[in-house]
Amino acid sequence: MTMHILICDDDKEIAAAIAVYLTNEGYQTHLAHNGVEALAALEETDIHLILMDIMMPKLDGLQATMEIRKRRNIPIIMLSAKSEDTDKIMGLSLGADDYVTKPFNPLELIARVKSQLRRFTVLGSAPTPQEGVFTVGGLTIDDNHKTVTVDGADVRLTPLEYKIALLLIRNPGRVFSIDEIYERVWGEDAYAADNTVAVHIRRIREKIEFDPKNPNYIKVVWGIGYKMERLDSASSR
Repeated sequence: MTMHILICDDDKEIAAAIAVYLTNEGYQTHLAHNGVEALAALEETDIHLILMDIMMPKLDGLQATMEIRKRRNIPIIMLSAKSEDTDKIMGLSLGADDYVTKPFNPLELIARVKSQLRRFTVLGSAPTPQEGVFTVGGLTIDDNHKTVTVDGADVRLTPLEYKIALLLIRNPGRVFSIDEIYERVWGEDAYAADNTVAVHIRRIREKIEFDPKNPNYIKVVWGIGYKMERLDSASSR
């Protein structure tokens, strides 16, 4: 089945460029340049995923997302030049499934599109909970089988890396101090926790992040510690 993707961006050159990349991947693309046009396109075509810019005339991406969520539950990936956490949180809280900051790597965008479509078409919009399986965005940890996957690809973590990742993914959005991570994972008082935890976090990022220097999953909260970011499908089952 051919997947139909709606690209909604008031920058026609950017929209056209994205369409070329997705068409080369075998997707059928449709263009809209504001929220009003996006809503109209949904009435005319069976869209499977939307790439939605935030700053647009007539009806911006946030307002359009709110309206779309009243009608459909298809994946929505927000596109924006803004990178502040407040903008990401606003987009996700209004119903977006993922967030990509401009300028973006086309390969990363395609990977995110494939991930969202795979999750939506295979798991459906309301997957049946499975005890011991934790998912945030494209990252899944199956604690029953001690496996880690990112967008379906297996990832090998060391035992300590696995324990850190499991601690964070079981509590998406919660900030853990460095000392707390060390005490929970190593099981001893945190005398020299800072560098030890940071090194392990860096190694985990190298294995699970598309761009370890701009992580999507494990975020640092300066002066406090680390957290697993709440993304499109944060769930603890």
